[in-house]
Amino acid sequence: MKEFEPQLVYIEPGALEYPLGRELKEKFEKKGVEIRETTSHNQVRNIPGKNELQQYRNAKSTLVIGVRKTLKFDTSKPSAEYALPLATGCMGHCHYCYLQTTLGNKPYIRTYVNLEDIFEATDKYIKEREPEITRFEAACTSDVVGLDHLTHSLKKTIEHIGQTDLGRLRFVTKYHHVDHLLDAKHNGNTRFRFSVNSDHVIKHFEPGTSSFLERIEAAGKVAKADYPLGFIVAPLILHENWKEGYYDLFERLEAILPAYAKKDLTFELIQHRFTKTAKNIIQKRYPKSKLEMNEEERKYKWGRYGRGKYVYKDEQAGELKETIQTYIDRFFPEAKMEYFT
Repeated sequence: MKEFEPQLVYIEPGALEYPLGRELKEKFEKKGVEIRETTSHNQVRNIPGKNELQQYRNAKSTLVIGVRKTLKFDTSKPSAEYALPLATGCMGHCHYCYLQTTLGNKPYIRTYVNLEDIFEATDKYIKEREPEITRFEAACTSDVVGLDHLTHSLKKTIEHIGQTDLGRLRFVTKYHHVDHLLDAKHNGNTRFRFSVNSDHVIKHFEPGTSSFLERIEAAGKVAKADYPLGFIVAPLILHENWKEGYYDLFERLEAILPAYAKKDLTFELIQHRFTKTAKNIIQKRYPKSKLEMNEEERKYKWGRYGRGKYVYKDEQAGELKETIQTYIDRFFPEAKMEYFT
């Protein structure tokens, strides 16, 4: 899996007031990438393509360099108190991804260059919660590792949080491009998590991402660099022979991971869910997808803000949770399962 390189770059004028904005502009000029100006990272128009599907695919290889003006972080995720917005959008083509809905008609990739403002906001949130630990999730709206070889924003964030006593950083990735992050001064304050799944799910629903073996090899490197390590198994999908598929996943994971990578290990489990809006978008963008999204076979679960999602029925979800917990207990008895949702 090659590192991501944008085919088209848009720059918000305000981004050039920041060192990273100027650095990225110079970098892409040297590479000969077409650069266009946009009034705002939220208002990018004229993505090339003869139809909506072509425009979507071209947007996935378009990078927008902008300024994050709204710095009120929050998160509904069980893994952190706050989201930390370094980027929005992803170069991957995972059929099930919730960004299909949340980004809607803006599937292009955005990176934010006003890191000084973002770090000032993180320090403020940490201060407000003293003496409690404050956790920041950097992958709520993007896979920042897949982009960071270009920006090094994540590396700078790791080192900033590494200097704090009460700040903690977390992110998850499906990419193996971690070498430049191995010497970051993290001081144990960053948990580096990898998204893993059964062969069936990776093969059919995760195009444009690193292979399972590439991810696990990268996890070994990360653990050797003394980062706390974790895995997110998501989305858990009841595909044909799913029990064998997930057993194989944990068996291989245990066999490949070096011993030092198994200390202080965490697992997070997320069952597959979808909304009606997401289903419509996914079927339009990936018309040949085999992703099962039959509302009649699911349970409707209400969420925050009066919106809900289709999840597995209680009996199915219970069997999923119990089965995966059994595999974790067998292969990683000292690991912590943080949550199942």
